Amino acid sequence: MAGRSFRFPVLAVCLLLAAAAGLGAQPPDRARTEALAQRATDRLIALQREADRLASEERTLLGELRKLEIERQLKAEEVRQLDAEAARVQADLDAKTARMRALQAADAAERPALKARLVETYKLGSARYLRLLLSTPDLRRIGQATRTVAALAKLDRDRVLAHQRTLAELKTAADALQDRAKQLAGLRADAAAAQAAADRAARERNDLVRDIDTRRDLNAQLSGELHDAQQKLQAAVSGAASVEPAGALPLRPFRGELDWPVPGPVRVRFGRPGTISPNGIELGADEGAAAVAVHEGTVAYAGNFSGFGNLVIVDHGSRSFSLYAELLELKVKKGDRVEHGQPVGFVGPTRSGAAGLYFELRVDGQAVDPLQWLKKR
Repeated sequence: MAGRSFRFPVLAVCLLLAAAAGLGAQPPDRARTEALAQRATDRLIALQREADRLASEERTLLGELRKLEIERQLKAEEVRQLDAEAARVQADLDAKTARMRALQAADAAERPALKARLVETYKLGSARYLRLLLSTPDLRRIGQATRTVAALAKLDRDRVLAHQRTLAELKTAADALQDRAKQLAGLRADAAAAQAAADRAARERNDLVRDIDTRRDLNAQLSGELHDAQQKLQAAVSGAASVEPAGALPLRPFRGELDWPVPGPVRVRFGRPGTISPNGIELGADEGAAAVAVHEGTVAYAGNFSGFGNLVIVDHGSRSFSLYAELLELKVKKGDRVEHGQPVGFVGPTRSGAAGLYFELRVDGQAVDPLQWLKKR
């Protein structure tokens, strides 16, 4: 298998050189040239439709990108505002927490003296006025002393209650701020996720626009190649010039539009073992079914080739070739000009024993996946 894979590129180069040196110009066949010109025109129309479709898709994507950009800006502003509000809430929470700590520290500092006074007042009990009376040398000051003790007790109680109310209010406010901070964190996470989603969508749209631009450039290049070929064909029809028999129409503009060499299913895909070479595909077909050329060109090789059985190589010009191997019988010979859809041979048994066709496509001298060049089905 390794030997066969090595020999084939050498063969292809030799065949290319032989085809270039050995095939001379032939007088153009008017009917064939007109048919090729019509085929080129049809393909140009299809490429123009494709270009219009790509332009429409790009306009749609650019409109979506503008909307996404506005959405991204809105989400960024929403995140900014949420961050600012979260910073304000955190500052308020820090301030209230600091005040709570200060009040708790002051309360802790005053509590021993306050506790001592309350204890002494409590010890006076229900007989406090009598004790005050007995402990007061001046009877005229008994009422004043009683009122003083009562006022001090009330001040102490009021201070304790005020501390408790303030701490409770601060605790309630702090809890509310913490809840708001959590809510803001959730809102920011949602806004950030939405912004990230908008960023991803914008990147994907930009990638699609770049892909469309690439395809539009390729479309314009292929249209130019085909337009040049069409002009030569039209000149040939009018008798102003002759047409080279090999590759009258370039192969590259027909990517995705080539006819299948046989109508059967794909049994082995490109790049996978199980057939003559991973450079091609194996198609199922009935034994004796016609294998047809996928594109017009000149037969560069027709005969038995080691490892490939009966092999036909069609030169489509510009170092592009199609290969049809393991044929039961050949229908063409070297130097024949073939049209797309023209039989080049008949299907025979493959190396697995089942009837089928090995098919390979080379563009610019490199093997490509034929499924990317054949019509979708």
